[in-house]
Amino acid sequence: MKQKILFVGTEAMPFAATGGLGDVLGSLPAKIKACDPEKYDVRVVMPLYGVINRSEYDGLHLIKEINVPLAWRNLFCGIWEYHKDDVVFYFLDNEYFFKRPDIYGNYDDGERFAFFSAAVLQMLAHLDFYPDILHAHDWQSALSVIYLKRRYSHIAEYAKIKAVYTIHNIEYQGKYDFSILGDVFALESSDKGIVEYNGCINLMKGAIICADQVTTVSPTYAQELKSPEFAHGLDPVLREIDYKLTGILNGIDTVYYNPAQDKNIFKTYSSSTIQNKAQNKCEFQKMVGLPVNESIPMYAIISRLVAHKGIDLVELMVERLLEQNVQLVILGKGDIFYENFFVSLQNNYPSKVVALMVYNRDLSKKVYAAADLFIMPSKSEPCGLSQMIASRYGAVPICRETGGLYDSIKGYYEKGGKVFGNGFTFANYNADELYDRCNAAYQLYTEKEKWQKLVKKVMLTDFSWQTQGLKYIKLYESLLEV
Repeated sequence: MKQKILFVGTEAMPFAATGGLGDVLGSLPAKIKACDPEKYDVRVVMPLYGVINRSEYDGLHLIKEINVPLAWRNLFCGIWEYHKDDVVFYFLDNEYFFKRPDIYGNYDDGERFAFFSAAVLQMLAHLDFYPDILHAHDWQSALSVIYLKRRYSHIAEYAKIKAVYTIHNIEYQGKYDFSILGDVFALESSDKGIVEYNGCINLMKGAIICADQVTTVSPTYAQELKSPEFAHGLDPVLREIDYKLTGILNGIDTVYYNPAQDKNIFKTYSSSTIQNKAQNKCEFQKMVGLPVNESIPMYAIISRLVAHKGIDLVELMVERLLEQNVQLVILGKGDIFYENFFVSLQNNYPSKVVALMVYNRDLSKKVYAAADLFIMPSKSEPCGLSQMIASRYGAVPICRETGGLYDSIKGYYEKGGKVFGNGFTFANYNADELYDRCNAAYQLYTEKEKWQKLVKKVMLTDFSWQTQGLKYIKLYESLLEV
């Protein structure tokens, strides 16, 4: 009998994604399925957003229309189905909630995702599909775990379902006033203790308590979450459930992020044809108006431009960096202060700096392919995928030792002619340490033979889901043995 796994989340590549969660749900399910196609029945459910262009997905079709009770409301839900990489994707349709220009950031997000979670549980009975594992992600899907354990556990088919809950970013917890406990979330007064935290409803806390297993996106972040510095107030809860908390480092889709076959870059290349990477730099320099010179080291930052991503450290040290013969490309959006800062920096150093205050996935791949060095000095980083993508494209990471950055990037050194590590790292949240590592990378860049050896090693670092997917399978199977 196949093991049935249902991923519950609010975004997935390529349909609709804003960050790492979308990358994970777009790639992890397929990797688990591929591990043993005969053993695993893997499915994903997410909202059918208005931003999803249905005409792009041949075979996307409506399979059922149901009503979803939510407190005093009885709401329409269309269930759409699509097959990709041998994984079944379900899309839950309610135009009032989801036909909007933005995925998140609406005044009624609590109600929208309460409906989504309620619809997931209703869907199972209508499709006669009861998973062995329900794997929910972040606060927007937290109620699917809470409903499963608090509303459906008395039903035989639901009682057997094990719930895994993954925290991608603990900063966003789904906090609401208790006045909407019943009307919006359809929870009873008996549920209050499950979701109550610091005087308000906290949906993430409720899911953490209800889940059979809680995971997060790197081993180091799992440990960090037990300290006040990183947990945004939930550290007592995480310490309490330490026995069921696991950190598994995310992977990336190595087919989508593959410079040897990427149609979005100027010239394809691989670890065995690294010399072709230089053409990407030259073509990118032409495109953005920088002096064309393949020998100039190019640093890149691709990030949300906010302080906790380490952008404040960059602000403090960047002009020292620019005293050298280097180029710097910044791609991203965020706080207007930092956007203005980088635009001003470009104006002051027009032959060295390009500030692209947008975020575009295809453009980001051109930047990765052009860059020699990738700066990622985050104050906290649950996992981080950018350092992995940069590595895949041969842009050597310069990272702070926190969360998934610590687990994925180790400091470079050479001994006996052998290269160790896959980047440059620093421990303290300090602009001088960041500058020191950038300078060390710059100095190594001038030693071409050593630099090429490091770039090759960086490109060959395995950040695929192959290994990490097996860790999730082991986790699922341990739950099913109980």
